[in-house]
Amino acid sequence: MSFQDQIIQGIPSELPPKKLRNPAISHAPKRKDILSPEEKKLALSNALRYFPKEWHQELASEFLEELKSYGRIYMYRFMPDYKMYARPISEYPNQSKQAAAIMLMIQNNLDPAVAQHPEELITYGGNGAVFQNWAQYLLTMKYLAEMSDEQTLHMYSGHPMGLFPSSPEAPRVIVTNGMMIPNYSKPDDWERFNALGVTQYGQMTAGSYMYIGPQGIVHGTTITVMNAFRKKLKNGQSSRGKLFLTAGLGGMSGAQPKAGNIAGCVSVCAEVNPAAARKRFEQGWVDELIEDLDQLVARVQRAKEAEEVVSIAFLGNVVDVWERFDQQNIFVELGSDQTSLHNPWAGGYYPVGLTFEESNQLMANDPVAFKEKVQASLRRQAAAINRHAAKGTYFFDYGNAFLLEASRAGAEVMAENGIDFRYPSYVQDILGPMCFDYGFGPFRWVCTSGKAQDLRKSDQIAAEVLKEIMEHAPTSISQQMQDNITWIEEAEKNKLVVGSQARILYADAEGRRKIAGAFNKAISEGEISAPIVLGRDHHDVSGTDSPYRETSNIYDGSRFTADMAIHNVIGDSFRGATWVSIHNGGGVGWGEVINGGFGLVLDGSQEAGRRLKSMLFYDVNNGIARRAWARNTGSMEAIRREMDRTPGLKVTFPELVDEEIFENLIH
Repeated sequence: MSFQDQIIQGIPSELPPKKLRNPAISHAPKRKDILSPEEKKLALSNALRYFPKEWHQELASEFLEELKSYGRIYMYRFMPDYKMYARPISEYPNQSKQAAAIMLMIQNNLDPAVAQHPEELITYGGNGAVFQNWAQYLLTMKYLAEMSDEQTLHMYSGHPMGLFPSSPEAPRVIVTNGMMIPNYSKPDDWERFNALGVTQYGQMTAGSYMYIGPQGIVHGTTITVMNAFRKKLKNGQSSRGKLFLTAGLGGMSGAQPKAGNIAGCVSVCAEVNPAAARKRFEQGWVDELIEDLDQLVARVQRAKEAEEVVSIAFLGNVVDVWERFDQQNIFVELGSDQTSLHNPWAGGYYPVGLTFEESNQLMANDPVAFKEKVQASLRRQAAAINRHAAKGTYFFDYGNAFLLEASRAGAEVMAENGIDFRYPSYVQDILGPMCFDYGFGPFRWVCTSGKAQDLRKSDQIAAEVLKEIMEHAPTSISQQMQDNITWIEEAEKNKLVVGSQARILYADAEGRRKIAGAFNKAISEGEISAPIVLGRDHHDVSGTDSPYRETSNIYDGSRFTADMAIHNVIGDSFRGATWVSIHNGGGVGWGEVINGGFGLVLDGSQEAGRRLKSMLFYDVNNGIARRAWARNTGSMEAIRREMDRTPGLKVTFPELVDEEIFENLIH
């Protein structure tokens, strides 16, 4: 049976033979055994409803074994036999080119070269899932293959609820992930309801089909590291030979060594999972692998003395590295952490003193003891970081909930006021005031032809547009503009592509609309051979309400509200997005964030040109308006400029209050 026939078939007509997991690839850790006996029956009933009744007896025992062995029902038997990767758009059976583009994006998310745990349908972050099980994947691809431009597919946390009549102007797909009643958004709620098969954690771009491999974050990480060095170093000092110490190579964190190289420093990234570290090494995203701590000390000392630019992966626990570097008096200029602490009890963070295998066993067999080990490890790590900070290290929270979980573990990470953390979030210090407040965020695109020459042409177009904008840009955004011009001109040389022919850069509303318009024109004129999918990370100006990350530099008291993200997904949907998504969860944890995303297919048509102007304008300026209302200086400047050049835009503007009026009023 051909690839196209298998897609159209959906759930196979005959029960396929049982399949074994591939031992050569990374697998999700065993999840908690959290369901009662009655709930396990319910989980089995929920899984079996995808299949004909005559299969139920055989599948019930098999699915129960999966539930016992892995804590989830993944339905490995139904994994497709074809290779999983983003094919050229022309190879997907379809009645709608927009649907074909979405199929391409889904397969890219599940490509073993891209995905963290591909056989568990997890793209990154330890639990960032595209689907809960393989039946959902098969049904979704079938629906996409047969849908028309007058239907919309509604996705309930990985489950394809069905095709509903709509209009050509409507989104082709609506995605929700983990949208719980608020009182049911605690970590164990995810464990329970995910095990039941009724919800999932979509991370940010996994469950919205917009992940493009570690490149998706390498640009933001590069900007962060470059500007962190600018804050740390004196004028004229170079980052060569300066040390950036961090942890995590599994998913989005895998971008850190590449970003360190581009930023021109020595980077050390600790990773406890050997498979994850070796995968990044084989992909060329890290220069060297070191397993011995003594060797690491000697290598870093040589690199600093020689002012090298080199990235090193240490196969071990970062707590050991922080402590040894303190003992050896190795100065760490920049420090951070990008382990998945939004998921601390289920594989997102591994405690010091245990091997990777020992941790996985303890996690599954004694979760209470595992939690105690994790919290003790966080206290040790924070204590070591504090000693380095006393020597002058600039440490920043990378939005992975490190400081949040460390504080909950009783680590000394709080400021004197007992409310704030003693270390800033990278959004508070860097990306918020420099980028998000001005509308700059992670704009990305995928060339659906799969051709490198199309990506090369898109890079060229984007660079030309940015240079034109740079000529009239105000000085307040000149650094941002130049960093992005340099980035896009060097993108191909830095070999950023993993999986689909994709690219990312940080652009504001003007840049995104003009770049997208130029792409659409190039497609219509045949300079680019197939449609382009536009998207962004949810980690952006408007998409996400997250009090400890994306909106951590909102100081009017509204950072715990989620109106912006909800308005974002609704506003994008009727302004022309091809698909939209809204998630509970993401980079900082279940119940800690609401984030929205979109995908927009450019096919060279006038209709695509109309959609991109309307949708991209709102997608960015929704967030700038909210930030301006919060009295963020950069956003007030940015929204004034946008109102001056855009008839029809009128936003509520804050009147600034002199603090002196409160002196004798409030005591």
